[in-house]
Amino acid sequence: MSIIALSSRQKRIAEIVRLEGPITGENIAERLSVTRAALRSDLAILVMGGILDARPKVGYFYTGKNTLGMLMEEISGIKVSDLQSVPVAIKSDKMAYEAVITMFLEDVGSVMILDEKGLLAGVVSRKDLLKAAINNNDLRTLPVVMVMTPLSKMIVAEPDDSAASAARKLIDNEIDCLPVVKPVNNGRRDYELVGRITKTNFTRLLVDLAEGKGGNYHK
Repeated sequence: MSIIALSSRQKRIAEIVRLEGPITGENIAERLSVTRAALRSDLAILVMGGILDARPKVGYFYTGKNTLGMLMEEISGIKVSDLQSVPVAIKSDKMAYEAVITMFLEDVGSVMILDEKGLLAGVVSRKDLLKAAINNNDLRTLPVVMVMTPLSKMIVAEPDDSAASAARKLIDNEIDCLPVVKPVNNGRRDYELVGRITKTNFTRLLVDLAEGKGGNYHK
């Protein structure tokens, strides 16, 4: 199913009809201070999308989809690859202190760990490093593999996964970041790290949708 991202004007039209319908095209145009002709394509998209319906001599009326429903339709068409950020990673032969420095310099809350082949081996978070420090470990001599969460216990996302499914993984597992990966061997859990997706990515998405920039994610 192909999802059409509504423009900010189309969302305004839908809201006007929801609140004031049935309403004629001329009256909608008057509310928006544009001509009736300028709204022709917007109204056609809303009718074809099932958000509005029209009756001769009556006007446009709302079919029952609310604004939240339209928002969910937009999100359902967005993939992880549309949102993901550049991954931040260090090699597995580094010390925990290297992860601390990387977090500070890159301003991130988690650092991915790569094995000698450059494949994902684990992840270390602020909480992991704090726990190690509280236990009187010297982070300069403590191997990062001793404090990381290993791949076997990690939750991952793939580029073609829906953004909604990635958000659900973050919420259900109470984590702040998902590595975005591509499998490199059939039948084995070997992954190439291609990105990361965080709560910040989803916050940015919601702000963009609220500002009518949702179409940027459907190109």
